[in-house]
Amino acid sequence: MDKIVNVLGESYQLIQSDSTKDPCLNEADGYCDYTIKACVIGNIIQTDDTVKDLEGYRKKVIRHELIHAFLFESGLGSESWGGNEEIVDWIAYQFPKLLEAFKVADAL
Repeated sequence: MDKIVNVLGESYQLIQSDSTKDPCLNEADGYCDYTIKACVIGNIIQTDDTVKDLEGYRKKVIRHELIHAFLFESGLGSESWGGNEEIVDWIAYQFPKLLEAFKVADAL
């Protein structure tokens, strides 16, 4: 998946990894590291404890980490509401619906 995404003029690398290579993924399915301009997404494996739609969930994790990157680059880092996981999750979950509504409304 290694890709480069433009986040408000900064190049962020999307990196696919796992907890054996990156211990930060022991406690999370992904994270954003603004110091190296990277969003790291863990390899999520189907188990009894995971959601059934792993591809949909993986995309939500990517959106979540990119939202952290956008908020950081906007000056809303971890010391502001930009670090609030609840609002970041809300945006990540709702973004596809927001995008569709904006398309229908011809607001893009």
